[in-house]
Amino acid sequence: MNPRLPYLREKTAKLTSSPGVYIMKNRESTIIYIGKAKNLHNRVSSYFRENPDHLPKVAAMVLNVFDYDFIVTDSEYEALLLECSLIKQHKPKYNILLKDDKGYHYIRISDDDYPRITTEKNTLQSGRYLGPYTSGFITKQAVNEANRVFMLPTCHKKFPQDFGKGRPCLNYHIKTCMGLCRGRISQKNYCAAVAQAIEFIKNGSADSVERMEQEMNDAAERLDFEKAAMLRDRIIAVKKASEKQKIINNCVDSADIIGIAEFYDGVYVSVLMYRESRLYDKAVFELEKTDSGEDILSLFMMQFYYTKNDIPKSVIIDHLPEDSELITELLENRSGHKVKLHVPQKGGQLDLLRLARNNSAEYAALKNNRTGKEVLALEELARSLGLKKPPRYIEAYDISNLSSESMVAGMIVFEDGRPLKKAYKRFTVKEEELQNDYGSMHEVLKRRLLHIVNQDGDEFFSRTPDLILLDGGKGHVNAVAPILRELGLNIPLFGMVKDNKHRTRAIATGGMEIQINNLKSAFNLVTRIQDEVHRFSVSYMHSKHKKKTYSSELLTVKGIGEKKAAKLLTKFKTKANLRSASPEELAVTAGVSLDTAKELWKVIQNM
Repeated sequence: MNPRLPYLREKTAKLTSSPGVYIMKNRESTIIYIGKAKNLHNRVSSYFRENPDHLPKVAAMVLNVFDYDFIVTDSEYEALLLECSLIKQHKPKYNILLKDDKGYHYIRISDDDYPRITTEKNTLQSGRYLGPYTSGFITKQAVNEANRVFMLPTCHKKFPQDFGKGRPCLNYHIKTCMGLCRGRISQKNYCAAVAQAIEFIKNGSADSVERMEQEMNDAAERLDFEKAAMLRDRIIAVKKASEKQKIINNCVDSADIIGIAEFYDGVYVSVLMYRESRLYDKAVFELEKTDSGEDILSLFMMQFYYTKNDIPKSVIIDHLPEDSELITELLENRSGHKVKLHVPQKGGQLDLLRLARNNSAEYAALKNNRTGKEVLALEELARSLGLKKPPRYIEAYDISNLSSESMVAGMIVFEDGRPLKKAYKRFTVKEEELQNDYGSMHEVLKRRLLHIVNQDGDEFFSRTPDLILLDGGKGHVNAVAPILRELGLNIPLFGMVKDNKHRTRAIATGGMEIQINNLKSAFNLVTRIQDEVHRFSVSYMHSKHKKKTYSSELLTVKGIGEKKAAKLLTKFKTKANLRSASPEELAVTAGVSLDTAKELWKVIQNM
């Protein structure tokens, strides 16, 4: 606990309720956090209240606060601008600082007699440059597509020195290179192709096609059919390239699409930048989660756009940020034009939002050694169930029985979206003599949850899950929920509902159902969990039933009771092992005479 809290609370009690910026400092007077507030008193008080519920990072910041300053502003918008400016200037330890792990990328047009178009990470070489771009992938994709469509050479030969030296390479024969090395293409025509390729990179397919169509018509009128045919083929190639890739999209003109994926303590933000209906650039950022009272999208947008000059007409997002009016004002003042924050509900823009979110999920997966589908599934599941964060450790339960015999339960565990088989557990229902799924589920969960309260058992029994799923509907949930309240455990509890064809249909709470059919990733994950827990519990039930059958046959031998039969089944486990055992081995295991063992051996051979 911070020993300065009494002083800080006393100081904050007198703080103004005006908008402004607060500046947290440590013992050395180093700025460690900067924030803005619509009401300085309310916001700063939240850091120093009794029994705070801060995230670890915020708690660590509060622990290090020795004192704070504040600056009052006339409006919340002025506070926003001041906060962004101060964060950029001081780079405080506990503020979210936008960092990606890539440098800038450029497209270079060399200044040779026969120019080449390449991707570069700096501008050290001579030539003309386009950029900078933050995404190496987008840069390489644009250059590769332009070189392929306009059949420009990508080999290491130097021209005109290497004209006529050797045969054309494979690229010429598969029509991805014009074969400049043959020496049959004039410098003028080659430079014209390079100029068209640059136009294609900068402005997309529409302008390029329009210009080339005009040139083709002019060539045809001059009876220069060879050039007209070359331009015709080039136009066809550009149109095909536009049709098959998402780099060009007609549903947006000038827009940034922001997709966010959360994975435990990290937040991953991907920004797809479309200009003139073309994917111009992409940036991905990794952030730490903030205090639960702050909207990550709002914080990201304020920092991302504060120093950005190229601001689009539209920003496509999955929800309006907390400070949407302030952010809109910031964007419009910086850009000098109207900017719309848009939350699409359907159509092509929603598809682009999913694409941005998938980019974020794949980046999160790469950082956490998971797949993008696993990250999205846990994020979608958390959002649909109203959880604060994706559930890292999920336990699922199913009851299985054959009439009132062999009543058992299976517990499976999914960690980070994958089965954790070493944590699986099996339960034999002890208290329920007749078939009663609700009563059996109540008994099994109470036995399991007591291990959490008492912190006994192995490492998995003593671990508290982030989510419990029951194979069943609201009746199963209502049978177990009282146990959680009785034991004082705050664990999210839901049921997995099946349709009449035994397929996953919905998620059940104590009083309603949550449809997840429209959430593909979450739906597939829940289906996997439900199928796996059913398989596990049924296999245990069959195993128990077989042992009971074996046991009943063993009991027909005089001198073999339930305890001796249990010893035999524990030792040999399977029917095959029993059959291969000798009378002597049976006698030692069961603790009976050799004559009794021989009778037992005969019965076993006929089982």
